Amino acid sequence: MNIDINKVFPTDPSSFEGFQFVRIVAALLLFVVVVRSCIHLFASDGGAERIAGIDTSVEGGKNIIAMFHQWGAIQLILGALLIALFFRYPGLTPLIVLTLAFDPVMRFVSSRIMSVTSTRTPPGARLNAPAFVVLTLLFIASIA
Repeated sequence: MNIDINKVFPTDPSSFEGFQFVRIVAALLLFVVVVRSCIHLFASDGGAERIAGIDTSVEGGKNIIAMFHQWGAIQLILGALLIALFFRYPGLTPLIVLTLAFDPVMRFVSSRIMSVTSTRTPPGARLNAPAFVVLTLLFIASIA
């Protein structure tokens, strides 16, 4: 396997010459990003209580929900941008996958700065490690 880091910023981003399964899996992951962001943006509690198990009946609970809605809005903007790049510039697939790989890393880092108190482990926290492994392998395959 010949790994070429220059594929992250290709000279011709109009085509992707790597393994096609990388694009298929990346498209599925981008779909998950959009669904997740829509849940945070449009669910009445932003997914804070029903999904993450965060008690929003406490003082400041409406602020927690508002922050989840804002988080969903930012995720949706990022997801839309990555989807636009994905379809317009297929050669940027390695960069898109690398960007997606930073999500679980940064969530892990932020959880070490200040952990979230919840009644159960939020799906994002439970899936951080597997997502990072899958995205790292996908990134390596995208630059091979």
